[in-house]
Amino acid sequence: MGTLCGSGGAWTRLAYLDMSDATQNCPSGLRYYQSGGVRVCGRTNSGSGCSSATYPSNGISYSQICGRVTGYQFGHVNGIDGVNNINANYLDGVSITRGSPRQHVWSFIAEYSQTHCPCATGNSESVRSFMGSNWFCESGNDGGASNSLYTGDPLWDGLNCGGTEGPCCNVPGIPWFHRDYGSTTTTDYIEFRICADAGYTGEDSPLSFYEIYVK
Repeated sequence: MGTLCGSGGAWTRLAYLDMSDATQNCPSGLRYYQSGGVRVCGRTNSGSGCSSATYPSNGISYSQICGRVTGYQFGHVNGIDGVNNINANYLDGVSITRGSPRQHVWSFIAEYSQTHCPCATGNSESVRSFMGSNWFCESGNDGGASNSLYTGDPLWDGLNCGGTEGPCCNVPGIPWFHRDYGSTTTTDYIEFRICADAGYTGEDSPLSFYEIYVK
């Protein structure tokens, strides 16, 4: 693979999903649905919790992770919500971790309107301490939320952050995230979890696209 995340080449792809390709299916553990021709993979939980998909490293030893994730807002997602525990639903959105015990890689926060992200102008909400600065946040909606899939504004793509949400799209690297662990290498698996503090009929942050590389 060529140059990614400003860190040269020699990357290996561990995970890939593109639901705009009708031949692709959701990974085991996630639920397929669609709206207006937009195909997504979401949570299966009837209550609070996370649904996950895991990708092994296949023995590849790596010290860097680079990737991007695109999802959508469904319903009244609440951003930093739920339980302050990396093993639980600590956010409404997508959590990427590695290994066991879980180590935080990146969080993709979903909010129900543009004013509510921690990165939005005038918002003083804090994120979980274990997240550090390794997170993105976006809403797909600029008003009151209903139980529908907001297909007009994909999340975490660095685009269409309106009004007070503007700073959330003005983040270095977005839509790409990058973690560099220096001389520390690992063969940890990568885990995606879609989490919320309510059932999927009211809150979901389904995925439509992702690609994850390591080296």
